[in-house]
Amino acid sequence: MTEFTLKWRFTDEKYDVLPEQHLNELKPLSTIGAEFLADYISDCKVHDQMPFKKGLFRNMDYVNIRDENEKRITKWLYQRAIPFDKQVYLSWDGNNGMITKWKFVVKYWDSLFYGGSDDLTVFDQSLEWAALFFHEDQIYFGTNKKFEPIIEFNEKWFSV
Repeated sequence: MTEFTLKWRFTDEKYDVLPEQHLNELKPLSTIGAEFLADYISDCKVHDQMPFKKGLFRNMDYVNIRDENEKRITKWLYQRAIPFDKQVYLSWDGNNGMITKWKFVVKYWDSLFYGGSDDLTVFDQSLEWAALFFHEDQIYFGTNKKFEPIIEFNEKWFSV
């Protein structure tokens, strides 16, 4: 984390200070690793059309980010039905990438993503689904699986 250029998002009091145990779950990639992720996304033509290449995903959903709807966004991400312990890849650009678990994307999405400046792609090794946090304050989710959002939502899960 000490070499990660976006570490201020997780360690600076002006932005967010994550608990040490959660910081340890965020695995920033070297420039080579971040470049590999960006090249993979480009080679697979994930974003050839916005938000995703036509035909890449059978099911799509999106949500707009507005002031004061952070809890709604957290709930929306939670409802994507991705296992919380699922290892996911985060790619901001060819210089910044990370590996973490889906639960940390759900819990800290507003530290991982800054609208107006970021485009962040989140996916797993299968590329059966992806999320695009788009700089115009929208989050897109595409999947090839039969998708039914999880209806239940346990707010206590996020207080841990």
